[in-house]
Amino acid sequence: MTGNSRFAVSVHILAYLAYRQGAAVPSAEIAASVDTNPVVIRRLLSGLVKAGLVHTQKGASGGFSLAAPLDQITLRDIYRAAEPAPTHGMAHFAPNTKCPVGAKIEAILHTAFVKAQAGMEAELALVTLASIHEQLRPVCPGSKKP
Repeated sequence: MTGNSRFAVSVHILAYLAYRQGAAVPSAEIAASVDTNPVVIRRLLSGLVKAGLVHTQKGASGGFSLAAPLDQITLRDIYRAAEPAPTHGMAHFAPNTKCPVGAKIEAILHTAFVKAQAGMEAELALVTLASIHEQLRPVCPGSKKP
C-alpha cells in the first residue's frame, strides 16, 4: 500500500469508528467498509493504537473504538500515525554526486520538502474528525452526533 493510501485508509477507518461510535468494531467489519483485507486494516490499526487514537478490546466481543473525542483528533494526528516518517520519494533517491546537479539536488529538495510538509501539516491540523463526521452524517443513516 502506498503512503497516500495509508493515510486515506486511516482516515476512513477513524471515520467508520466515529460512525459506529460506542461500539467495539471488529477489523473484518472495518475492512468491509474500506473494501480491503482485514490484515491491511489490522496493520493500520496497530499504528493508530500506538498513536493513541484508537483503543483495542480483546475477546469475543472485542474490536476497535476511538480513544479520544472526535473534536480532539485532527487529520494531522492521523497523518502522523499513518506516515510517521514521510520520505517524499527520497528514500531510494541516489543521484550521482560526481555530477554538479546530483551533488546538490538532495539538499535543495530536502529544504523544499520540509517547508511543504510543514505547510501541509498545518492545514491538516485545522480539520478534525468531528468535521468529517458531520459531513458524512447526511449520507450515513444512524450516524450519531458526537
